[in-house]
Amino acid sequence: MNQILAASLLIGGLTIAPAAFAQEGTLSGAAGGAVTGAVVGGPVGAVVGGVAGAAVGTILDPPPAEVRTVVVQQTTPSVVYQQPVVVGQPLPTTVVLYPVPGYDNYYYTVVNNERVIVDPQSRTVLQVVN
Repeated sequence: MNQILAASLLIGGLTIAPAAFAQEGTLSGAAGGAVTGAVVGGPVGAVVGGVAGAAVGTILDPPPAEVRTVVVQQTTPSVVYQQPVVVGQPLPTTVVLYPVPGYDNYYYTVVNNERVIVDPQSRTVLQVVN
């Protein structure tokens, strides 16, 4: 039974792979989710984790290079935040967000001297720009 499941995972992974390469966030989300799922729930957990990770990775695709360029050019003071800034996690409401000029779908802030691009609706960190 385990051999059949492993073989089907391998074949399924080969069929999905070309489509996954089209979205960088989907691929890395699927890979991370699959690894986490495998550790927690074995082969079945890997499948479930891979699907969930792909969904999150697709949602959190990094912003276009133009957005990063605009954010780097901004002169915004840095705020101190005691927690680590993690991609995929929201920032608290105490951290002020600023709109990215010319890009309504993205906001940014500077936290601990790192520029951070954020989804304005969920306050979720999309990318840390160094």
